[in-house]
Amino acid sequence: MADNRIMVIGEKETFMVRVLVKKIVEAKIDSFFCPWTIDAINSNWDGVGLVTVFMGDGDKINDHVITFLRDKMAETGTLMIPIGDKEDIVYMWDRIPQDLIYKSFTRPLDNEEYVKTVIDLYKKVEAGEFRKSILIVDDDPSYLNLVRDWLKGTYKVSMANSGLQAIKWLGKNKVDLILLDHEMPVTTGPQVLEMLRSDEETKSIPVIFLTGKSDKESVMAVVSLKPEGYFLKTIQRDELIQKLADFFAGKKV
Repeated sequence: MADNRIMVIGEKETFMVRVLVKKIVEAKIDSFFCPWTIDAINSNWDGVGLVTVFMGDGDKINDHVITFLRDKMAETGTLMIPIGDKEDIVYMWDRIPQDLIYKSFTRPLDNEEYVKTVIDLYKKVEAGEFRKSILIVDDDPSYLNLVRDWLKGTYKVSMANSGLQAIKWLGKNKVDLILLDHEMPVTTGPQVLEMLRSDEETKSIPVIFLTGKSDKESVMAVVSLKPEGYFLKTIQRDELIQKLADFFAGKKV
């Protein structure tokens, strides 16, 4: 959720929708109405950090539009606040992943409470509470610091300079992804992965290997361990950031 505009989506720009948009703008947050169509949503997406779906009486919510909206939100890290009757809210919950829904409101909407919720959300975003967390594990301090500097503006980044330090750190902390050096002394990357997979607390954490070897035999050895993916250490900043964005959006690395 890197941007601050609020897109209020509805089948019609009703009086209640206009009042809601006005209240958001009065709170000094850029907001606008957008019709419930794929073309309108796509063409107005730039700068959108929050989507509010206003479902009124008799509105027809197209599942194709919901699917497009879901994928667009996942790709850009955008959150949603659905507004509607209880049945409308449940309908949306069944189609949008829960980690993309910040909060729901039933109608009749308390506009002041909605605006208060949005302001609170934006404060949390500014504090970095919604950033994905990444643990980088590598015995090379120069490479650790380089990758941290690349990623710290987008993610919560932690570092470990050995496999055992990583295991100890994970005993007290949660993380969304581990970037794990494949070639480490003492405890190798594959050994660390094996330990992670054998522990109930860590077995589901995604792991992407970092490797300095690009020959076919070495790459096949990495892939055979079935991590979520691998990156060559020659990868450049922009490519790494894009691949991580693709990964968190649910695409294959």
